[in-house]
Amino acid sequence: MAADGADLDGEARFVDAMVQRGAHLLDAGCGPGRTGGRLAAIGHRVVGVDLDPALIAAAEHDHPGPTWLVGDLAELDLDAVTGGEGFDAVVAAGNVMAFLDPATRRPVLERLGAHLAPEGRLVVGFGAGRDYPFDDYFDDVAAVGLREDLRLATWDLRPFTDAAGFLVSVLSR
Repeated sequence: MAADGADLDGEARFVDAMVQRGAHLLDAGCGPGRTGGRLAAIGHRVVGVDLDPALIAAAEHDHPGPTWLVGDLAELDLDAVTGGEGFDAVVAAGNVMAFLDPATRRPVLERLGAHLAPEGRLVVGFGAGRDYPFDDYFDDVAAVGLREDLRLATWDLRPFTDAAGFLVSVLSR
């Protein structure tokens, strides 16, 4: 994608604009570390978590510096790693929510919300047509007690409409 000129840093720029330099960030479902690696490179303290050990190994190789952990987002408990410090922002980019087992979507949202600092925000992005209708997502957000602060159609701030093929959702507790 990069060779074709695709913007691979949109998610990182979006999150970076929301927090102060040196913020404590969680890249939830980090995959090979593209977003968290970029955020660390520009000065943030990053923890990345993914279920796939091969992807965590790739993140460690390609983006040394952040803390990369193998873990299940539905059972996420990072207090031992963070000393109980909440995250200034949690990002779940790359269709993470749509890849989850539907039975774990609410627990994942709940666990991600539980890891936020008091003023922290959770940023979720995923595409339509991935067996997770946006209305179901909004129902899940409300069911776990999170508040929707902003709804967009792209990482570059285009307004969300009913015809949007992508959702960027900013949540808080």
